[in-house]
Amino acid sequence: MPLHRVERDLQAPDDLYAMPAAGEPLPRYRIPDGPMPARQAFRLVMDELALDGNSRQNLATFCTTWSEPEVQAVMAETLDKNLVDKDEYPQTAELESRCVHILADLWNSPDGATTVGCSTTGSSEAAMLAGLALQRRWRARRRGEGKPADSPNLVCGPVQVCWEKFGRYFDVELRQVPLLSGSTTMRPEQLASYIDENTIGVVATLGVTFTGVYEPVAELSAVLDELQRTTGLDIPLHVDAASGGFVAPFLEPDLVWDFRLERVKSINSSGHKFGLAPLGVGWVVWRDAAELPAELVFHVDYLGGDMPTFALNFSRPGGEVIAQYYNLLRFGREGYRTVQGACAKTAAELADAVAALGPMRILHDGRSGLPVVCWTLTRPPDPGSGQWTLYDLSERLRIRGWQVPTYPLPADQQDVAVQRVVVRHGVSRDLADLLLGDMKWALAELERRNLSGAEEQPGFHH
Repeated sequence: MPLHRVERDLQAPDDLYAMPAAGEPLPRYRIPDGPMPARQAFRLVMDELALDGNSRQNLATFCTTWSEPEVQAVMAETLDKNLVDKDEYPQTAELESRCVHILADLWNSPDGATTVGCSTTGSSEAAMLAGLALQRRWRARRRGEGKPADSPNLVCGPVQVCWEKFGRYFDVELRQVPLLSGSTTMRPEQLASYIDENTIGVVATLGVTFTGVYEPVAELSAVLDELQRTTGLDIPLHVDAASGGFVAPFLEPDLVWDFRLERVKSINSSGHKFGLAPLGVGWVVWRDAAELPAELVFHVDYLGGDMPTFALNFSRPGGEVIAQYYNLLRFGREGYRTVQGACAKTAAELADAVAALGPMRILHDGRSGLPVVCWTLTRPPDPGSGQWTLYDLSERLRIRGWQVPTYPLPADQQDVAVQRVVVRHGVSRDLADLLLGDMKWALAELERRNLSGAEEQPGFHH
């Protein structure tokens, strides 16, 4: 009988988790000495990302979390395109220009031929570019009048943090108008007392981040018109339509908030929110070229050709802009109206169901404004009572994977804690029903804890 010698470890098994790197923690602070197979590096990185939350259950974000396969294909096919290199990628630059003019038309620009604008990495950068244009035009006007130009201020209501960044980064005083009792937006009657000769502009928000409510842009514009008539102060209006710019034109086309108001000089919006584009694209459009100071536009020739550019970033991918153009072609007015209408319908039905749970008072139901549901508790806060709060409800929902944020409203309503659900593309009615089921479970658990007075014990729950 022949004897067979067993050879061991002559060849490592072709299994991802039996390869040497899988037996060690991934490098965290030092580049490894040698390479590893591509598929193993991919799998180990993806394993770490499995610890992230499920983006579809993140009901706090306004950003796109679901895209069609064609959008994913567009992104994959355009990884090599540098948007700033217009000489090498002239057609990508052409698609960006088309998007700017399409949005200008969507926002009722009086003359599309004189409209200027650009894409950005998101609405925050777009807002800062608009703010810079306001600041420079104010400074030029003041110096032309022989007056000091060293104390600019910007007036706004409850705004997204990007405007606070703008004020801090560019030395502009941000005058935030406090909320009146029972209101969730800046009110027109408050505006005049915050404006003076150093005001570079007023920001109106079409879709307040905290609640989803539109600020009354036309009424704010009328106040500024009257202020100019009585004082001579000509204050421009910028509309931060980060979310509403891709909602209002389709669901509330008769709402006057855009370039139909002569006072509105610029608008920013976020393509990767209700514009349905993947993360990384925003837009800013000026009423006409005169509103964008030429000193802010740089001309670059070291990539080939003469390329005007206005952005805080330089090199950046072109895929998101191309995907935005794809979406504009793919959906058209009717398609966007259908998608945003479905979101608004789900939001309204969710609002009714949340109100029926008992202790909730709806502040915004998504039937107008953004398809967002925002609510607070019907009972006043009582920190010493031991009663559960909305923060407790948020924590309970996280057990089931839901991210439903709880936060206070801005001043002077900071004693009111609210919760918010953003119903964006991909948040179906079925998903909303699943959330409602988990809310009922969470509320029952919280009520049981209050009634028993017992501390929660750690346990297992599917």
